[in-house]
Amino acid sequence: MRLLRRRWRLMLRLGAASSLAFLVATQVFGHQQAFFAPIAAVVVITAGGGLRGRTLFEVVVGVALGVLVGELIILTIGRGPAQMALVVLLTVAAATLTGIRGLALTQAASSAVLLAAVVPVPGAGNPALTRFLDALVGGLCGMAMVLLIPRNPVRDIDAEVQRLLRQLASVLRGTGRALRESDSTVADDALTRARGLQSSIESLDATAANVSEIARMSPLRWRQRDHLALYVGAVRDFDNAIRDARVLARRASAMLRHGETGPDALWLSVEELAEAVDLVADDLSTLDDFAGARERIVAAVRIAVEALPATMTLNTAAITAQVRSIAADLLYVCGATRDEIDEALDVGP
Repeated sequence: MRLLRRRWRLMLRLGAASSLAFLVATQVFGHQQAFFAPIAAVVVITAGGGLRGRTLFEVVVGVALGVLVGELIILTIGRGPAQMALVVLLTVAAATLTGIRGLALTQAASSAVLLAAVVPVPGAGNPALTRFLDALVGGLCGMAMVLLIPRNPVRDIDAEVQRLLRQLASVLRGTGRALRESDSTVADDALTRARGLQSSIESLDATAANVSEIARMSPLRWRQRDHLALYVGAVRDFDNAIRDARVLARRASAMLRHGETGPDALWLSVEELAEAVDLVADDLSTLDDFAGARERIVAAVRIAVEALPATMTLNTAAITAQVRSIAADLLYVCGATRDEIDEALDVGP
């Protein structure tokens, strides 16, 4: 049941698009064998549901042209087992080269089989033109359903951001624990996890592009633009925060491997920063004002900076600098300007 709840939009799109495509092809155009209209609608939805607008339109046109070319080939070489094999082979090859995969590739192959196997009824008109129009109608209906019944862009990007920020907070907590316990192995583990976050950032960047397109094209999602802009605008800052956390973990590991221990303020500041990351994540989801998050971020920097005068070393200075860098990245996420960040982090003793 949970899986069905997650897929209700897809099921509604498929049902509505295939029904509408068949209705238009049969009642508006008067086509007697309009099976390619609902098939094209299904192919476009399964292949293009997560694609950007231009690419989605290219899928629509590609499906229709594929049907046209396939029918022209059949009209030239005739129908039969060998011709079916050739048409299916060419269809799958073309679909693969255009990036269609998975269920959509299966649908394309199925369409090729129908193309070769179903003989047009007498008086149905030019089969190449008729089936091309059916495929075009179905593709446009599928595209319309993608836009009229869109995914929730805020929910989609929030899920990725929450996962990413949980991982970032985990890296910071691991680094803080390493400093607290003077354990370089724990710091190395945090560093390994920080390095593994780059793929998550790349995925988030792609999601940000997709959801921005949805919010721009779908009228049902226009009211979410402001909320979505917070996430999309913060992607670069998330990337910078992860890079800075990676450097922080590396400096902590180097310091501990050489037997150097820093003041308690260092691990306290890093763990305070992890708590601030949790608050930023919550405030992004709820569209809060980030006031509590900003206080924790500034507190983390203050704790680290105030420990420096009596215990200054190259490593402690470097770690403190990274705490400040991560704090600045998070404040950018909270909507602070550069001048506001400079003022907020001017926390010297």
